[in-house]
Amino acid sequence: MQNLTIRTIQPGDNIALAKIIRDTLTEFNANKPGTVYFDDTTDHLSDVFHIKNSIYFVAEVDGEMAGGCGIYPTPNLPADTCELVKLYLASHARGKGIGKLLMEKCITAAKSMGYKRIYLETMPELTIAIPMYEKFGFTYLSAAQGNSGHTGCDVWMLKELV
Repeated sequence: MQNLTIRTIQPGDNIALAKIIRDTLTEFNANKPGTVYFDDTTDHLSDVFHIKNSIYFVAEVDGEMAGGCGIYPTPNLPADTCELVKLYLASHARGKGIGKLLMEKCITAAKSMGYKRIYLETMPELTIAIPMYEKFGFTYLSAAQGNSGHTGCDVWMLKELV
């Protein structure tokens, strides 16, 4: 892979990331109400990750935005649990290990911030993400946790950090 850079989000990344997120949801027919597709924060992600114990990583290949992933202390989750949020990759960046690297960065960051668990919400339409979550040790839950506001997600998973 040519010149892969993984770094934290900056305001100049907002437009490109919002496009990747919405394009991906459209591609997988998951651009439905109750998802980040219609979430106002999708257009200014760099502002969202200024709060304590949150971080968002972006990946660039040859200077071009490839995608991103972050962790966030979602309201009403236990204090020792963060949410894995907004893992999206542009179509040209998939299948190259970039998602795996972003996940590893988020898991390492979560551990360093003192989290004991990582929760996530997704949709069955995102067929390429779910097997990756399973490989990383996420297990299925029977109901949502916390208050993400994303009622369109109906797959919930949790990973214990050891």
